[in-house]
Amino acid sequence: MNNKNALLIIDMQQEDSFVLENFDTTVAHTAALLETARRQRVPVIYTRHINQADGSDLPRGEPRAADGGPSSYRAGTRQVEIIERLAPRPDEWVLDKGRYSAFHRTDLDARLKALGVDTLIVSGVLTDVCVLSSVFDAFALGYHIRLVSDACATTTLAGHYSALLILANWVYSLEILNCVQCLRALEDRDYLSMTPEHPDVFAHQPHEFESTIARLQAHLVRTQE
Repeated sequence: MNNKNALLIIDMQQEDSFVLENFDTTVAHTAALLETARRQRVPVIYTRHINQADGSDLPRGEPRAADGGPSSYRAGTRQVEIIERLAPRPDEWVLDKGRYSAFHRTDLDARLKALGVDTLIVSGVLTDVCVLSSVFDAFALGYHIRLVSDACATTTLAGHYSALLILANWVYSLEILNCVQCLRALEDRDYLSMTPEHPDVFAHQPHEFESTIARLQAHLVRTQE
């Protein structure tokens, strides 16, 4: 893999107000990505979602606690810290953000460009919120994206697959691959990934949702062979 890559680990924090499907697997796969990225000297960037403790920076409609502050990701609490298994090293960059996208009101784009990065390897949570928003913004800014499907999680498998399908339909610079294949890519070995063949490749009606997920899974399984 060329040195124009960076690993973006999104919001792998202590916050436990959301029960996430397959979170243990997501952590394990992210740890493997992290270990290999460090060994290959690929830049690592973490994001943390943090809401001001007094609620002054919350967007309209954001849930609030009884004291008017945020009900989750509250600044100054243990919940905003990166989980211990994935703890950043002192020389690794931790980016704090107050909105879903890692690019919104941050200097992420400028820093990546300063490093010469053109490809983002993305993992983290939640697939259908912060991961989705960040990938769309990365695409709009001209990055190539490798989304590691089994190193992402959200509250339901339906939400996870909905996000993957939306991204596969409309992010033309996207590769979707699993952790094993991404590790091969990080080690500059041959690897397999799913690249959307045309816009709206996974178009479907509501009654076709399960069969479309199966179609996506079939594409991803072929990348494991």
